[in-house]
Amino acid sequence: MILSLRRAAGRCLIVPFLLLPGLSGPAAAQDDESRFLNRIRRLTVEGARAGEGYFSPDGREMVFQSEREPGNPFFQIYWMSLETGDIRRVSPGIGKTTCAFLSGKNGDILFASTHLDPRSLELQQEEIAFRESGRERRYAWDYDPAMDIFVEQRSDGELVRLTDARGYDAEASYSPDGEWIVFTSNRPMFEEALKGREARLAEVDPSYFAEIYRMRADGSGQERLTSVPGYDGGPFYFPDGSRIVWRRFSEDGLIADVWTMNPDGSDPQRVTDFGAMSWAPYVHPSLQYILFASNKLGFSNFEVYMVDLAGEKEPVRVTTSDGFDGLPVPTPDGNGLAWTSGRHGGPGSQIYLADWDHEAALEALRSAPLRGSR
Repeated sequence: MILSLRRAAGRCLIVPFLLLPGLSGPAAAQDDESRFLNRIRRLTVEGARAGEGYFSPDGREMVFQSEREPGNPFFQIYWMSLETGDIRRVSPGIGKTTCAFLSGKNGDILFASTHLDPRSLELQQEEIAFRESGRERRYAWDYDPAMDIFVEQRSDGELVRLTDARGYDAEASYSPDGEWIVFTSNRPMFEEALKGREARLAEVDPSYFAEIYRMRADGSGQERLTSVPGYDGGPFYFPDGSRIVWRRFSEDGLIADVWTMNPDGSDPQRVTDFGAMSWAPYVHPSLQYILFASNKLGFSNFEVYMVDLAGEKEPVRVTTSDGFDGLPVPTPDGNGLAWTSGRHGGPGSQIYLADWDHEAALEALRSAPLRGSR
């Protein structure tokens, strides 16, 4: 998930024409982030916006979402070769999509989509008309109950549906061995009659009912891993598959923190206690720290942070440029960082890539104060 402001989620080879020059002007003048980030370049250019770029295990490919399809104002899923710069659309091109991920087992591409909803084209036209009217609204993810999880099989290009429960099924990712998928679903709100406060929440905040689930790569064996009031979402496996990292919102939806748990849902551990909306966590390949985004400095100023794996220290700020910076994803070799940013100054965010100084990150984390000492 890109961002709900109602709620508020081998070697990498790049061809020369994708290695855009470093930023200049106000963004470059704020050089604190140069402690960790070097050779910042923009990976995506086309479309109103793009985000959530995730790498193949060898770092040669990326999947991401972007609003760039003629006649469709919503995100669609794209695959990019980071060797040649080739890009192709993966999703059908209609409806809404989100949250793509590449299998390390066979290169299959996982994503969520509403393209089977018979109202898809109608909803597209309604959104286009709204935007053309000149009216504005605060961006908010709608947790469409027609959202289901699909996979494009690398072997034959066939699109296979993995979930069909009523509700928002999305935010899915593979385990490192490609055998398991962990995802988010608010299907509990459709599984029983809601009364009182919960019935009212279902009308105004369907994300409240979202929980973490897992299933086999073929969609079988779906089971619920969390059962706590409030939005649990954005799950990813650790690089070694030993645990799952995700973000948990408070019941009122104002605060979120980073958590980890065993793959079967046991031993949940809170990593951050940041007093802010901290989300989109992703574990560095070294298994020494977690990168995430937070609005600790203000609702409109999301920045990338990092925190030690056990959450013993206070998080360390990574990005310092104006505008949105979030959804950090390290390259598989740990020497680069991709993230979604609005630092270019235009409307919408795009995906950026930088060289990452792992040793500087470790030194900063060693020097960070103990959690709660500030």
